[in-house]
Amino acid sequence: MREPKCPYFADPREKEPEEKLPPGVGRNCGGCATQHITYQMQLDNKKTRLIHELAGYSDIQVFSDEEWFYRNRMDMVFTSGGLGFKEKGKWWRTLPVKQCVISNNRLNELIIEINEFFGPDFDYFNVKTHEGTYKYATIRTPQNDSSVSIVLNKQSERYNLAVEKVKVYAKVSTANNVLITNMKAKSSQSFGTDFEVVKGSDMLEETLMGKTLHYSAQGFFQNNSVMAEKMHEYVHNLLKGYERGDYAHLLDLYGGVGAFGIVNAGLFHKVTSIEDFEACTVAAKANIERNSLSNVEAICMDAKRLKQVRLPEKELYVVTDPPRSGMHEETIIQLRKLKPEKIIYISCNVEQLGKDLPKFSDYKIRSAALFDLFPQTNHMESVVELLKS
Repeated sequence: MREPKCPYFADPREKEPEEKLPPGVGRNCGGCATQHITYQMQLDNKKTRLIHELAGYSDIQVFSDEEWFYRNRMDMVFTSGGLGFKEKGKWWRTLPVKQCVISNNRLNELIIEINEFFGPDFDYFNVKTHEGTYKYATIRTPQNDSSVSIVLNKQSERYNLAVEKVKVYAKVSTANNVLITNMKAKSSQSFGTDFEVVKGSDMLEETLMGKTLHYSAQGFFQNNSVMAEKMHEYVHNLLKGYERGDYAHLLDLYGGVGAFGIVNAGLFHKVTSIEDFEACTVAAKANIERNSLSNVEAICMDAKRLKQVRLPEKELYVVTDPPRSGMHEETIIQLRKLKPEKIIYISCNVEQLGKDLPKFSDYKIRSAALFDLFPQTNHMESVVELLKS
């Protein structure tokens, strides 16, 4: 055990203090869960969980990097004292923070910048009364770019004043891109399709394995750039090591903006990337063109309708990276019918991984790896290589 690095950390070893706090003011951040545990123990615990979900398979490689100042995205709430987070276990209480020790340095710079510009009188949104204007600041700082999305309560009487203030902020902000995202009072989301670009673009740029990828500031992309690169390199080396024929085909399921398909396009005759979120598919098609690839196709489709896609009966390889809910039953059934040579299952939910893998009864685990993209939390990414038995 060790002393937490963050003064806002909710240490589970300590009991809740008895003294009362002002209404709506929190004490403990609801983000990190394991700062009181040494980093090696965190990794050991995650490996143990993965071994359990893999029914005892224990030959697991563990990949990690910096445990502090690594995140390139934070969705922060406006509070009476500036940007902050919701309290652990108490959604109605928030606490302002001066910095976040798991956010990268550039992101922390933008926290300071936003606080100095919009403070000290924050017209923050009250989640209980649904009054106030400023709801969230979604800050993204990947390796090559930066973005600030100010999320406003569109139903606020002071909405127009806030819009004008954000436009002034955009002129002095060091962020490459500044957006206004509109949300209704009762919505708890920090992203959406109703947004306005005030400065720059709504697209962000990242580089993975030498490929340039653009993705929406309103969409998903890995929050740890260094570890994402390591994971892509690992998957690439797995695919590179296979004895592929001249017409080998890669199916990239839940493909997002096309990252796995694009990074590995040079290894295959054809790549098909399937994603059900239209904005991601649009970005994927642009990324395919951006990287001058003629053998990659991006299809906007729910993966559970996989049987509608024409795929080869032989030399098919699959990379699947589903959301936390895992793969739909219809998707798994169709994959079993297709009988791909290898399946690489990437999971951000180890418990769901443990539920899905036994459904591939015709396959056995060839290798497994743990990628700690989320130090100081219980989350991780797992990569399991399945071989047709």
